[in-house]
Amino acid sequence: MKLFVGIDMGTGSSKGVLVTADGEVLASEQRAHEMSLPHPGWAEVDADAVWWSDVCAIASALMSRVPSGSEVAGVCISGVGPCLVLTDSELRPVRPAILYGIDSRASREIEELTDHFGADAILERCGKSLSSQAVGPKIEWVRKNEPQAFDRARRWFGSNSYIVAKLTGEYVQDHHTASQCDPLYSVREFGWNADWLDRILGGLEVPRLAWPSEVVGHVDARGSAASGIPVGTPVVAGTVDAYAEAFSVGVRHPGDLMLMYGSTMFLVQVLADYHTNPALWTTTGVQAGTYALAAGTSTAGSLTTWLQTLTGGAPFEELMREASAVPAGAEGLLVLPYLAGERTPVFDADARGVMAGLTLRHGRGHIFRAAYEGISFGIRQILEMFDDAATPVTRAVAVGGGLRSPVWAQALSDITGQTQLVTEQAIGASYGDGLLAAIGVGEVPPETDWATVASEVPPNPAHRALYDDLYASWLQLYPATREIVHAGAQLTR
Repeated sequence: MKLFVGIDMGTGSSKGVLVTADGEVLASEQRAHEMSLPHPGWAEVDADAVWWSDVCAIASALMSRVPSGSEVAGVCISGVGPCLVLTDSELRPVRPAILYGIDSRASREIEELTDHFGADAILERCGKSLSSQAVGPKIEWVRKNEPQAFDRARRWFGSNSYIVAKLTGEYVQDHHTASQCDPLYSVREFGWNADWLDRILGGLEVPRLAWPSEVVGHVDARGSAASGIPVGTPVVAGTVDAYAEAFSVGVRHPGDLMLMYGSTMFLVQVLADYHTNPALWTTTGVQAGTYALAAGTSTAGSLTTWLQTLTGGAPFEELMREASAVPAGAEGLLVLPYLAGERTPVFDADARGVMAGLTLRHGRGHIFRAAYEGISFGIRQILEMFDDAATPVTRAVAVGGGLRSPVWAQALSDITGQTQLVTEQAIGASYGDGLLAAIGVGEVPPETDWATVASEVPPNPAHRALYDDLYASWLQLYPATREIVHAGAQLTR
């Protein structure tokens, strides 16, 4: 029996699965980890001590559970992204990895590169405006602010491509991750912006490109010794975790949308044609020659986790009972969930959280419900922009740990009017990695889909009018408080 290993490195943990070509999960492993927040606006991870260590531990555990007579036929790694891992020629990181859009240190470099290349030209070539999500400004930041580290660097990676290099020795970037390394990659043309590379990369080598399911190398002796994966095992390119998760739940066709509930919320919609909106992200898709539209918030589950800690650390079930007992609309309490700035659609690193309408009558349950509703209002704002895209949303699949909260899931359906489908298999990106590996080595056809819908979360029409009114008020919170919170943000610098 041929088996496949999928491992994903998320924001708060790494997860791995051992699966068959039919999608049956034979074993799974997980390791928790933390990111580092050394300064306001910074978010980092030690790529070697955290990501590589996690992958090796998980892979070794999975290898110990391979049934006798079975063969590990392929491996795929995904991870948070887009991230920046700078290494020397021996794959030694020269500094901690800089994380995706939650790291907002490069705001000045975003402005400078936008001025240099031109906002219109960047949008046309890259499919999106430069933001804290972009890798190019982060490279520029290191070059300007940590010249000694930059001078030692020879190669640059995303989280998954760094692990691919550690396993195989190959220097590769998958097309999707590259499409978020703005302004280095042309989404429309599926290739590097060759005439823009030198301005940002300087002497850094340029990786070759491959699609996520493409076999890019084989586990070498050093990779095998560290991970336990047999020498010669094929490794596919992999990609960013959100897109691997979308692939895992069958978000494959134009109009398909994934709503990922996690520490942040992330949305991925498959497009029929190239389309740009400066408030969203156009990227390549997981499958060769495809496009996707994406958006992401800076907080979601991280907000409610913070609230849980702040209010005494009560059990999750108790908090959900309290929030469920509060009527829709939280009795007029509105929350702007920008506690870590915001990505789409406002792209404001200095945005901050706001709670409006608080009274002595409101309790902990009100605050939790209002937080879930505030996150959901933000998703409605994004989906209205998606509806203006060339390919309207026709099917929405919900994934992620946040679905543990029935209050959150129902509020999102009620506020957006969108029925959410929930699949039977909820492992996440690592499961999509297993499928990408199976497709990549040719064990299953490219159109294979392991996802089965188990339930639906339809909107409650009785709440529509209330939420329409509250949404109109919620939309006014950010512009009304922007200058006030910006002044406060300056005080933290």
